[in-house]
Amino acid sequence: MKQANHTCYLVLLTLAALLAGGAWAWFLTDSPLLGKSFRPLPWVIGLTASIPLLAYKLNKQSRQYARQVLFLLDAVENNDYAVHFSEDERDTNTRLVHQALNRISHLLYNVKNETAQREKYYELILECVSTGIVVLNDNGAVYQKNNEALRLLGLEVFTHVRQLKRIDPRLASRFATCRAGDTFQLPLQNERGTLHLFVRASDITIRQEHLRILALNDINNELDEKEIDSWIRLTRVLTHEIMNSVTPITSLSETLLELAAQEGTQEEISRGLETISQTGKGLLAFVESYRQFTRIPTPIPSLFYVKSFLERMVNLARHQHPGSNTSFRTEVQPDDLILHADENLIGQVITNLLKNALQAIDSEKGRQTAGLISLRAYCDDDEAVIIDVSNDGPAIPEDVAGHIFIPFFTTKDKGSGIGLSISRQIMRLSGGSITLLPGRETTFRLKFD
Repeated sequence: MKQANHTCYLVLLTLAALLAGGAWAWFLTDSPLLGKSFRPLPWVIGLTASIPLLAYKLNKQSRQYARQVLFLLDAVENNDYAVHFSEDERDTNTRLVHQALNRISHLLYNVKNETAQREKYYELILECVSTGIVVLNDNGAVYQKNNEALRLLGLEVFTHVRQLKRIDPRLASRFATCRAGDTFQLPLQNERGTLHLFVRASDITIRQEHLRILALNDINNELDEKEIDSWIRLTRVLTHEIMNSVTPITSLSETLLELAAQEGTQEEISRGLETISQTGKGLLAFVESYRQFTRIPTPIPSLFYVKSFLERMVNLARHQHPGSNTSFRTEVQPDDLILHADENLIGQVITNLLKNALQAIDSEKGRQTAGLISLRAYCDDDEAVIIDVSNDGPAIPEDVAGHIFIPFFTTKDKGSGIGLSISRQIMRLSGGSITLLPGRETTFRLKFD
């Protein structure tokens, strides 16, 4: 259609030029001013004939430039920036056009590179933040996510919110229906324990597409730190008041005992004072055990071999519980696995876990077989050192499992309830974590990031 229009345009232009030239030539030939001897018809006809040729050439050249521009646009659209137009043309206009096209191609190439570098820069920032980021379109498809989001959700591949149904149907529903400005909390259970996921939603429109940005955080640590801080403050107040009250009573009772023994006073008074003294000493020891919870020293990390460390912990547990019929199994991969931490403090954690495991196995009624405690150390995919301490004793009930790390919580008649609390605080000060893994066996996992 366009070609036919160009042809029609050239024919009309040619006829108009011929008519105009012929009329002008006839007028000048019969002009009384120039006389009949003037014959301009040949050069008028030549000039008239050259007009359509010039128009054709210009039209041909413009179509060539248009094709070159379209070729450049196609190349850019296909990310092909190797296209180059010759700048050695004799025709000045063609040379200028080629130079302009090459310049445009170079500018677009620079813009493309800058955009790619900027996107890479933003991706690196997303991977460095400790907040999980998930970007969804209105259909629930995942537009972008970072590794922290995958870690919190326990996924290796995340392309659509439907995948969250395998984790928790409530989570999939909240992700699909949340809107900008919404916030919600949701507990999630996975192999690392219970996560308290906090999600905040915002939105943005890019290239006329509406997207939702979800920021994910695990607020377990924040809750634990607030809880521990509260208990520490309470413990300091209690120990201060109790110590102030009990210390003089104990001192006075001991003095009275000495005086009673010297003066030969009645035996009943002596026994009563002795009871007061023993009670006061017991109360002091009780308070001192709680005071330990607030006096954990600052870790002094060093490098040590995990295998020999665990072997020492097992030998110590056997020595402290010589009558137990429990066997130990230790597995370290690789054999030369090294840990960077405070060996003495981590030793307190392992010792406490082994003691609890031995007590749990020995307390199981009707047990016919010997107990087994397993210690397994290895590195996970993130190069973090993992130590799992498991026992085949009775499992911890679900209603108890959620409270075992709370200071002073215990189900034992003579327990203080600070062992696991101190263990968690030591692991936190060491930059790691301790969790109770779900399952039939009781397994505590120490993770050193």
